[in-house]
Parts: sequence; structure tokens; C-alpha cells
Amino acid sequence: MDTLTAAEVGNRINERLDVSDFVGKRVLLIVPDATRTAPLPLLFDVVHSALSGQASKVDVLVALGTHPPMPEPAICKLLGISDEDRAGRFAEVGLFNHEWDNPDRLLTIGNLTKRDVEEICDGLLSLDVPVQINSRITDYDVLLVLGPVFPHEVVGFSGGNKYFFPGISGPELLNFFHWLGALITNVGIIGVKDTPVRRVVNLAAELIPVERRALTFVVNGKAEIYDLFYGTPESAWDSAATISGQVHIERVAKPFHTVLSCAPEMYDELWVAGKCMYKLEPVVADGGELIIYAPHLSEISITHGRLIEEIGYHVRDYFTKQWDRFKDYPWGILAHSTHVRGGGTFEDGVESPRVKVTLASQISPEVCERINLGYRDPATIDVESYANREDEGVLLVRKAGELLYRLEDELGDDSTPARSAP
Repeated sequence: MDTLTAAEVGNRINERLDVSDFVGKRVLLIVPDATRTAPLPLLFDVVHSALSGQASKVDVLVALGTHPPMPEPAICKLLGISDEDRAGRFAEVGLFNHEWDNPDRLLTIGNLTKRDVEEICDGLLSLDVPVQINSRITDYDVLLVLGPVFPHEVVGFSGGNKYFFPGISGPELLNFFHWLGALITNVGIIGVKDTPVRRVVNLAAELIPVERRALTFVVNGKAEIYDLFYGTPESAWDSAATISGQVHIERVAKPFHTVLSCAPEMYDELWVAGKCMYKLEPVVADGGELIIYAPHLSEISITHGRLIEEIGYHVRDYFTKQWDRFKDYPWGILAHSTHVRGGGTFEDGVESPRVKVTLASQISPEVCERINLGYRDPATIDVESYANREDEGVLLVRKAGELLYRLEDELGDDSTPARSAP
């Protein structure tokens, strides 16, 4: 599929963005942080130009989820705002970070009832879940999501209403649906459009008391756009996810015993570099090894590192079969742990992961051992020695984390996810 030129992107936005939705209204533009491939400078410039003189105000909120906040200069760089433009044409644009851990910045807009939850996930979980969102939304008339769509380990495909939950949500809903995704498993949910977690996200979004719109897009690894769509978050996401399923899923005939999964520098902590495992787990052979090659990486997680070091990385059943021991930890952290460690079993006190996961980074051998991951000194790895060896069962992925690899005879992008209850 061909990508669009910058001029074609601008023309398509101007053709598809319905400016009448924003006339005289205060608009909050919700964007991803720097851990997503996206040509935000181009898109922000075109969208802001289209809304200028139409909307009464345009501000920006970075949908961090639980990622670390970005200083204003970093947000300006993300959006392509120069010092001159910040003092000039963008002087009135408010630039905000989401504050997931600040109760004073969160607004409770409703609840998902126990009955809702049971119906959505076929009884896999049963509890009431409060729905909280960044309280800034009430200062605006329209919330406009501007974000890419990729296969995603928790929700199936990212984007759309996911920019509200978990993008600008409180921790309760975030922890709940990440754990729901972990129970279904990464392999069972990633690259699937209709998932229980997507239904949770969409149901929660219906509670938002502000008009919602989205401009979704699909990009390649160079941030070149295949296509973009405007509408409700549900309709725009649906169209983009269909395209993502065509361009972001690589089918292979048989699994590999060794995978070198290279983390791009935008993954500056294991919390996000775990995507190098999520997107490749389906094609690692039983007993094989996946190496997360990230010589630039020195942090497990700025936000969650202490708790991750405390619990380590384990297969799902390690937690479900010792639930009384782990139930009071944040469920989102447990989900991250299982997603990085991958599938496996826990029987009679013995954990047997399906895949060996090795971390080649600045994180020490001692810490890797403590968190239950293998260690390699990245200086001992010659990346090129892994190239062009697919026939030998060796796969090199030079920019891992966004392209999903699956076996030819497994799930398609519109399949029902495999249910895998504890």
C-alpha cells in the first residue's frame, strides 16, 4: 500500500475534517507522547490551521496513561512548535500533561457495574469499576483525538477511545482492563479488532459528558501515513484498524527459535520496550529465545520500577494461582509483567515460561536475574550476524514494537480472541 505525501496528507485532512463540528467551540486536542511513531508536527500544523478562526480555543493534552510527564520543551518538539511559533502563532495554545496519579485532576463520570463487566468478559472478572478521567475535559466543548492505530497487546488495536482510557483516565479502570487483557493473553488478543477490552473502553467512553471526535491515521515505521479517517472515535478507529490489520501484521510460515528484537530509542524504559516482546511472541518457537536489544535503555520504569522489581516478570498463571499473594498489587503492573514474560505454566510451584526472554541493555545482570529475565551484554551482540537467516530459524527485527508478527495459520485481524481463563 502506498503512503501519502505531506501535501496529500494536508489535502486529505482538509477534505475529511468537518470544521463545522468545531465552530465557536473550545477544543481539546488529545495526542500521544513520544513513544508512538507519528508525524505529529505535520498533523498538528494542518489541524491547528484548519481550526484557527473557527474554534474559539485549541489546547493540547498529552495522553500519557501512566508514562512520565513531558516538559513543555519536549511537548513543543513532539508537536513541531519552534520557539518563534510558541511566542507567536501558538502562544495561546495550552500544553498539558495527563496526571493519572493526581486525584485532584481526576473526575469520576460514572461506573461500569458488575453486571456490565460480567457481560463484557463472559464472567472472567466480576466487579464494579469506577470510571475516572482527566477533569480538564469539562473546560472544553469538543475532545478531538489525534493519534495512530497499531496492533496492541491489551486492547487488540490501539487508538480511538483508547486515548481516553487509559490515555487520560484514572488508575482503577486502567488497572482493570489491562488485567482483563492479560487474562485473555497477549497472543489471544493482539491484532484482533473485536475484543472484550475494546468493548470496555467504548462503554466507558459513552460516559464522557463532552462531545468526542477523532482523526485517526495509520503509519509505517518512517512515520509516513497510509491513510487517515475522521469521525466519531468509534467509526474513525474502525476504519483505521482495518488498514492497520493489512499493513502492520506480518505473516510467517513457521516459528523462529531465535529472535533479535531491536528497540527503537523512543522506547527509553522497559515499560514501553516490552512491545518488542508483545509483537513477536506469536512467532517464537516453544523453548526459543527472544532478545530485547536495547543498548540505550537503563530503566525498567521511572513510574513503576520499584514495584516491578518487587514482583518480577512472570507468566500469567504465576499470579492467578497465587492470587491472595498478588491481588493487592496494581493490576496494570501484573499485566505488564505477564505480557513481557509471555505464555507458560505454573504447576506445583514451578514456573515454566514458553519462551526465554533476554534483555540486552544497560540494566545489570543482577537486576535481570532479580526480575526473572535473562541477560546479555549488548556489546557482545553483532546485529548484522542475525540478518537474512530466516531459513535457519533466526529473525532480526530492526525496529520492533509496532509491526505484529503472526503465523499464517493463526488469528486474523477480525477474529474473535481466544479465551484463556485462569
